[in-house]
Amino acid sequence: MDWIMERDRVQVLDEAWNVLAEVTFPQVKPGIVEINHTFVDESLRGQGIAGELLGRAVASIAASGFYARPTCSYAVSWFEKHPEHAALLA
Repeated sequence: MDWIMERDRVQVLDEAWNVLAEVTFPQVKPGIVEINHTFVDESLRGQGIAGELLGRAVASIAASGFYARPTCSYAVSWFEKHPEHAALLA
C-alpha cells in the first residue's frame, strides 16, 4: 500500500496502482481549496484510513498557506471533531 501526495489530492494505491482511498482538494479560488471528495475502499474501512487522509491533506493545505472549504460530508465531520484546525477553514 503506497501513500501518494499530490498538489490537490492524497491517495492510497495498491501494488497494481489501483486507488484504494483518496481525498481531493482542488483550488477553487486563489488561496482556497475545496475538500470535495473522500473515498475509502470497503477493504480498508474501519482502519482509520479516512482520518489519515484528511490529516495528510490538512497538513499539505496548511504548508501551502491555503485555506480549506470542506464540502464532502466526511471532511465537514472531520473538522467538527478537530477544532484545533479551525483556523484553516475559509
